[in-house]
Amino acid sequence: MNEARGKIIIGADHFGLPLKQGIIEYLGLLGYQVEDIGVQEDTPVDYPDIAAALAEIVTQKQFDRGILICGTGAGMAIAANKVPGVRAVCVQDPYTAERARASNNAQIITFGSQIIGIEVAKKLLDIWLKSEFQGGRSAPKVQKINDLDQKYRLQRER
Repeated sequence: MNEARGKIIIGADHFGLPLKQGIIEYLGLLGYQVEDIGVQEDTPVDYPDIAAALAEIVTQKQFDRGILICGTGAGMAIAANKVPGVRAVCVQDPYTAERARASNNAQIITFGSQIIGIEVAKKLLDIWLKSEFQGGRSAPKVQKINDLDQKYRLQRER
């Protein structure tokens, strides 16, 4: 077993359960500490509940990164991005996997279990996990995203 490389939290709805299980196994082989927040069975659940729970935990900075899985990955990304301070990106290709972190500083990626299989997910995870935020020209854009987040959060509090 490899020395622990970081902490990752993962969650899925019932559609994402099989892919989630494969990803957990793979991340363990790579030496990551993985926290699984569910689901554990294929009983239908509402993906926004899983996305919100994981996103809220990620904002507390207890985990380096998070992974969410549903049928398409889109719903999980939309729901996670409703949590203030979260940047979640639906990843289906290598370029997006790399840029999600390098350009957008995304803490969460989402996968669609009906779009990609475990082998593609492993390749995309490898890319995303090796990527770090590059700052540079992207830093002002990410700051603008953070400013928008803060602006609308403040409006809701009024």
